[in-house]
Amino acid sequence: MKKIKEVIVVEGKDDTKRIQRAVDADTIETRGSAIPDETLDLIKKVAQTRGIIVFTDPDFSGEKIRKTISAEVPNAKHAFITKKQGVPNRSDGSLGVEHASVESIREALSQVYTEDDSAGELISKSELMKYGLMGNPSAKQRREQLGEILRIGYVNGKQLQHRLRMFGISHEEFLAAVQQIDKEETND
Repeated sequence: MKKIKEVIVVEGKDDTKRIQRAVDADTIETRGSAIPDETLDLIKKVAQTRGIIVFTDPDFSGEKIRKTISAEVPNAKHAFITKKQGVPNRSDGSLGVEHASVESIREALSQVYTEDDSAGELISKSELMKYGLMGNPSAKQRREQLGEILRIGYVNGKQLQHRLRMFGISHEEFLAAVQQIDKEETND
């Protein structure tokens, strides 16, 4: 089993159990989107010595946790699963890392992103509009698909440009993802 050097920040104990089935890793649990100060202090301390990987659920709460930690630990790494990968087997469960397959978790951890706000603005708002990612009736669906393909999670139109820059998505990667979306739409 692969050993992960960084400490993985997850939402709860079920996420920890699932992560530890996939890889040999230590975790810190936020226990919800309102992260206690003590937990945030621990995350900051660990980030200085071992590094952290934020691996939260692909939903609103997970995104809120990701933003809170990123504000405090700008060099945090990020791993993402898609909404499809986080769907529970039971109808009464909620979307989350705890439902992802071992393979999905390993894949997400092998494709970790580090934020890089120093990167130049690579993709313009006019391009986002041109490719139907903003100001279009199907923009939300196209952004969801883009987030899955690039493994950067879902964001709204206002945040998309920042997310692409933050994770250093190149123009070529962006265009390839848009082409894949277009191809999938013509096959439907």
